[in-house]
Amino acid sequence: MPATSPEPLRSESTASAAPRSPPPAEVRPAPPPDLDLRPEDLPAPGNLKRLDFRGGEPQVPIGLMQGRREVRFSPKGRMRLRFGGNAEKMLEAPAGSMWTVRVTDGTPAELSVNLQLAELPFADKAGLAEAQAQWQARGVAVRVHVLGVLYGIAGKVIDNRRYLLLLDESLSPKQVPERQADLLRQFGVRTTLFEEVRTPSRAILEVRDEAGAVVGLAQDAVYAETLEGVGFDVKQVEHDVGYDNHGFEDRSIRGTLQLAVDRFGTLAVVNVVKLEDLLKGLVPSEIYARAHPEALKAQAVTARGEVLAKVGIKHLADPFLLCSEQHCAVYKGRSGEAASTTAAVEATRGEALFAPDGRLVDSVYSAVCGGHTEDNDVVWGGPPNPSLRGKPDVLGPTEGLPGPESLAEYLRAELPTACRLSSFAQPSKYRWEKRFSVEQVNALTAHLGVGPVHALSLGERGVSGRARTLTVAGERGVTQVRGELNIRRLFGMLNSAMALVEEERDAEGRLTGWRFRGGGWGHGVGMCQTGAIGRAEAGQRYQDILRFYFNGAEVAPIY
Repeated sequence: MPATSPEPLRSESTASAAPRSPPPAEVRPAPPPDLDLRPEDLPAPGNLKRLDFRGGEPQVPIGLMQGRREVRFSPKGRMRLRFGGNAEKMLEAPAGSMWTVRVTDGTPAELSVNLQLAELPFADKAGLAEAQAQWQARGVAVRVHVLGVLYGIAGKVIDNRRYLLLLDESLSPKQVPERQADLLRQFGVRTTLFEEVRTPSRAILEVRDEAGAVVGLAQDAVYAETLEGVGFDVKQVEHDVGYDNHGFEDRSIRGTLQLAVDRFGTLAVVNVVKLEDLLKGLVPSEIYARAHPEALKAQAVTARGEVLAKVGIKHLADPFLLCSEQHCAVYKGRSGEAASTTAAVEATRGEALFAPDGRLVDSVYSAVCGGHTEDNDVVWGGPPNPSLRGKPDVLGPTEGLPGPESLAEYLRAELPTACRLSSFAQPSKYRWEKRFSVEQVNALTAHLGVGPVHALSLGERGVSGRARTLTVAGERGVTQVRGELNIRRLFGMLNSAMALVEEERDAEGRLTGWRFRGGGWGHGVGMCQTGAIGRAEAGQRYQDILRFYFNGAEVAPIY
């Protein structure tokens, strides 16, 4: 969202979100740019999901929208179109001309749907074996799927592989919700869908000029590139799907344009864009564009690492690696750029965070840590990541200050924390309260099968005070919800699991509801965005800010 909106910080970023994920991305060197475009310079039909390198810089296929029957676009410079299919066909057109691509004879993809029970880091072999044994003891058949990629850039290692533990059962679409509810009721486990393409979608695409005449037909995809590299204007791009500000707007983009059949047998609009140009249209949606320049540089570095870390783990059934929505990273192309964040991207060109072993750091971040960051394993499970250790986010000495181990006192104290002292601090995000009536809690927990609730308890807290278990006691039994994100989702996305829950009663002592009192906004792992601004305002450079939040990790160039 734009920096001028009321909520410019994303609530959080995380690699733990349930992946609707692509197969491992292919990484290959590419020839240097050639303004005299040749057929072999463009991707082969059906091979859109490739992290490509031209001039050493990754180019990323990012989905602008999908599910369209028709798309209109205009090149900002001289354009050449390539038509997908067996017969090679090219068409050249002038700048400013208007083109329409329509779907005909579209056939949706056939997908296989599995239930994902757990996700574990690739290094956590012991955790995988333990999880397999646990499900076996429960009498549930499971299988393991390896997701992600391992590749190198300029001697640096990019490895985002992880294990998925999948239910080894063949389910029809009608059986999926019932089986999900059954697993939640029996074991308190929230499952997610993992999709794989069994049979690809197909469609014939009509290409029409501005007079409406059909100038060509393509099988499954049309590729467009401006020979001067100046990009396109795309009409009526759908955005914020599923949110209150859902709408359509014209957008200007850099890079190349690909109109490809999507999983539904309709059109997806894919922008293949250099990583640095992608970041220029992405970073302003992640942080206030008018924040301190050193904080913007820190955000640019973490965002670059986040993009690289997501390659090969999302959008399995889609003709792109990442989407331009909240699910991956809000990206508005040239239309969303701001001078201040563009300067931050250019100042940190090609830089990412690396651990002492030379591996890319999982540079996650959240909006407000509440004064103390959290360990990754508390929030997402798996083995501890040395780069993601929770610590007090205090400007100055910590001696004599209350800590989260006494959470009630900690939430009341006025502490010299970076996200409280930042000029962009929001008191309602730093400390907050949320109330739920008995009726609301009973409705939110009905699927747990414990009956009318009479007690709630948060436990197993991490170093920041964030809880990873919620015990729910009702008239028909007791169950436990495990996982920081699952707890927050249960109550309509609580700001944070750094919270206390307290009963509320009326004058006669009857239970009327519960009050959550907490701190922070988001999971709290990695960089605190508001804290980064506070640290920059206190005189810290972006390298120092990142070194603090990622436990000594160092910024290094990868191209």
